[in-house]
Amino acid sequence: MERQDKGLAFMLQYENVAWYENGKVRILDRRVYPRIINFVECEHHIQVAQAITDMVTQSAGPYTAAAMGMALAAYECRLKSETEQIEYLEKAAYTISHARPTTVERMKLITGGCLAAAKKALAAGENTSEAIVAHTVRANDMRYAKIGKIAEYLVDMFPNKGTVMTQCFGETIVGQMLKVARQRGKDIKVVCPETRPYFQGARLTATVARDMGFDVTVITDNMPAWYMEKEGVDVFTCAADAICMDGWVVNKIGTRQIAIVAKYMGVPTFVTGAPDRGHETIDTVSIELRDGDFVLQAMGQKTAADGVKGWYPSFDATPPHLISGIVTDLGIFSPYDLHRYFELGALGEYEMIL
Repeated sequence: MERQDKGLAFMLQYENVAWYENGKVRILDRRVYPRIINFVECEHHIQVAQAITDMVTQSAGPYTAAAMGMALAAYECRLKSETEQIEYLEKAAYTISHARPTTVERMKLITGGCLAAAKKALAAGENTSEAIVAHTVRANDMRYAKIGKIAEYLVDMFPNKGTVMTQCFGETIVGQMLKVARQRGKDIKVVCPETRPYFQGARLTATVARDMGFDVTVITDNMPAWYMEKEGVDVFTCAADAICMDGWVVNKIGTRQIAIVAKYMGVPTFVTGAPDRGHETIDTVSIELRDGDFVLQAMGQKTAADGVKGWYPSFDATPPHLISGIVTDLGIFSPYDLHRYFELGALGEYEMIL
């Protein structure tokens, strides 16, 4: 299979997301990109887990970083016996997969796939780190290709010369939907709420859209309703950190309020990704609460007075009645009909990696 990151923006290239080589993992620091292009180097898998916790990489970036962290863990234990290596990798898989609480189920699929690749390599007497990297590239190719199919269905919903509003940074689907739109000659405009406090919309989504040659506008997080009314939006779309089987969608904080506004304004909301059968209901998702001090600053510059408190849930949950459709690689599903996706024999976005 041809590398599926071909033709995508700089930060969507596999080596520029996270990469293992010569006993180190380097991760593009998305906290400062695009104003600064800096890679954080990790010399131990615990440092990779910490980088994921610390938001060095975001959106789907942590999944590639997790896999590369497993390759690093394999390097760390390479001189141990086969049994000891497996035990070491199992512990590393737990550490890495639990770096952020809301995405544990997906992370377990990633690290589990790497663990299976390592066991196969050990049995064949092959280099386990190299085997995990090769597995990760294959897995990324499969996932990018699957998201390419999702993009085909999503772009069907875009009118020519339409305006699409996003939320946060949907990683691969952003690049793939723009690639498909370009191939079809759909001259869309992209509107990105900034997504405080890390500004992923302003820094990441907007940069990818610009790099791929699209008209892109950044708005603040309190502008979506007014922008929809005054400038017009044809589609609101986002990816998700979890798509529960009961139709609830967990995504970056702010998604729910835009979905409410979109519903009121008659703008369809399409969420991209495969359902997560590890989350039968929304009650199984743990919403991550991060340090409230982050909302009291902007890119490291404090903006609030001393003594003021901040509150920062990383994600919110959007109920199914606000969602027009869940866009998958098998087509667009009602949020009330997600079990049918698996009844049709599909695998989730990350399950295929096992």
